[in-house]
Amino acid sequence: MNIEDYRAFCLSLGDDVEEKLPFTAFRYATGVLALYVHGHMFSFFDCDHFGIVTLKCQPERIGDLLAEYDCIGRPYNLSPRHWIGVDANTAPDPLLKQLTRNSYEIVKTKYKK
Repeated sequence: MNIEDYRAFCLSLGDDVEEKLPFTAFRYATGVLALYVHGHMFSFFDCDHFGIVTLKCQPERIGDLLAEYDCIGRPYNLSPRHWIGVDANTAPDPLLKQLTRNSYEIVKTKYKK
C-alpha cells in the first residue's frame, strides 16, 4: 500500500481521526505523521521514508502475529508489549487495514469521550 492510500484509509475510519506531526522538535522525526483518535495515537509512520507503520495491538495477539507474518516486527521506539511495526511495502493490504482498524478500535474504546 502506498502512503497516500494508507493515509486516506486511516482518515476514513471515523470523523474523530486527527493527524499531526508531533515530533518536529526531533531532528530525525520531523516527517513522522501520527494519527489520533480522542487525542491518543493509534498509528504513525515516517512520511519521508514510508515503510514501517507502528500500530497498537492487544498484547495477547502480538506473539502469534510475529510468528505468522514476516511483515510484522517490533515497533519503532515504543513498547513491544502494546505496539507492533508493520512493513507497509510487504504486508498484504487487507492485513494492514485490519491491523490499523484494530489499533483504531483499541484506542477509541479505551479513551471514549
